[in-house]
Amino acid sequence: MLTALGLGGGCALGQACFVIKVVDEETGRGVPLVELRTVNEVSYWTDSGGVAAFDEPGLMDKRVFFFVSSHGYEFPKDGFGYRGTALDVSPGGSATLKIKRLNIAERLYRMTGEGLYRDTVLAGLQPPIKQPLVNALVLGQDSVQNALYHGRLYWFWGDTNRPGYPLGNFHMPGATSRLPADGGLDPAVGVDLEYFVDQNGFAKETCRMPGDGPTWATGFTVLREPDGRERMFAAYAKIKAPMDTYQRGIVEWNDETQQFDKRFEFPIDAPAAPYGHPFIEGEYVHFGDPYPVTRTVADPQHFLHLTSYECFTCVDENGEVERGADGKVGWSWKQGVKALSQEDEAKLLKDGKLKAEEARFQLRDAQTGKPVLAHRGSVCWNEYRKRWIMIATQQFGTSMLGEVWYAEADSPTGPWTAARKIVTHDKYSFYNPKQHPYFDEEGGRVIYFEGTYTKTFSGNEQGTPRYDYNQIMYRLDLAKLRSE
Repeated sequence: MLTALGLGGGCALGQACFVIKVVDEETGRGVPLVELRTVNEVSYWTDSGGVAAFDEPGLMDKRVFFFVSSHGYEFPKDGFGYRGTALDVSPGGSATLKIKRLNIAERLYRMTGEGLYRDTVLAGLQPPIKQPLVNALVLGQDSVQNALYHGRLYWFWGDTNRPGYPLGNFHMPGATSRLPADGGLDPAVGVDLEYFVDQNGFAKETCRMPGDGPTWATGFTVLREPDGRERMFAAYAKIKAPMDTYQRGIVEWNDETQQFDKRFEFPIDAPAAPYGHPFIEGEYVHFGDPYPVTRTVADPQHFLHLTSYECFTCVDENGEVERGADGKVGWSWKQGVKALSQEDEAKLLKDGKLKAEEARFQLRDAQTGKPVLAHRGSVCWNEYRKRWIMIATQQFGTSMLGEVWYAEADSPTGPWTAARKIVTHDKYSFYNPKQHPYFDEEGGRVIYFEGTYTKTFSGNEQGTPRYDYNQIMYRLDLAKLRSE
């Protein structure tokens, strides 16, 4: 269970740390977000390298018991049923603990926030990213969106915390990074984010729109003009308390100012608009979060004219199911009609207007057959599976918003049926997961996704230090998934 690391570094009061590294027993890789808790309720959390630098001066040169726990991972029980182990702690000493992964997906590292590799630095080890302690004074960031633009990845987040005051940036801070093929880091190692910053060094606003309250943006889409010039667009919303949208519109990225310019507003109740995580298939750009049920022609002119948008549905303007002369449901793309959601479809099933075999958005646990209500997520084409794959958070699962599921379909519009749980959380949220298809490895066999780890909506009043309200990256080996 324990092996020597042969390392140690400086910690508080000039005393050398005792370094604990927690590794995945299958891969040997350091596991982030593992709690090491002493008998007197002092908790240390492993950083993105799986390292915890223990520096309690009163407990040095003593035998110390650590309870070991982590979402989706499990440490062995001892004879009394405690999941943990006792270590002989000494300045400059070290130990490695192996932990069993229960999640099918593997937790890799934290993407945002302060102290990404805090304990690695304290231990005197070399972190793999350029900004291991604090980047652009960001302490926490909500819900990532990104797009490939001018050969770089452009990243944008929601509300963002700063060190100097509880209120931070509520107008979409952003950053860029290089692709792995263009000098960027191997995604298994990390991502070097280069933030757009203000005069104080804090992540600056990139999408402040007129009006009170935060500006939230979604549906970041890059399209080309006939001459090949790229343009990046998004849809924005203005929010007032508690979480009401009072204005919506379209914005376009300005390369000179490095922020978005407002193009126009559109009605709050518009039947279709950009949203979620788009992808281009054929001549259309599709929008979904997670189900891709809205589309328009993939060029700037159509993107900017919402009357060109189509939604995928089987009902008419009056909400009645359309059927052909043969009795088959008339699923089709229509203009001027809102898309059918999973909840809408479930009501049609309950009312007897649709049969179970006619549904397209009714996910179920592949192992138990229980319904899985998808909350948010993204869909991408996967070359390895030769199918469309979905990564989505479940609503009202074993946690409120902390369960992440994988599903496949032959078409972006489904039918989406069987799903497998790949990540779990104990009374904690992990919402708005986003796939990163440009990070795919082994021909798409290994995929990457991240999401927002937060106590919000979880019922848990205690946030995990440094990790709470930040983005965490996972990877999933689809061969492993299919074999289980």
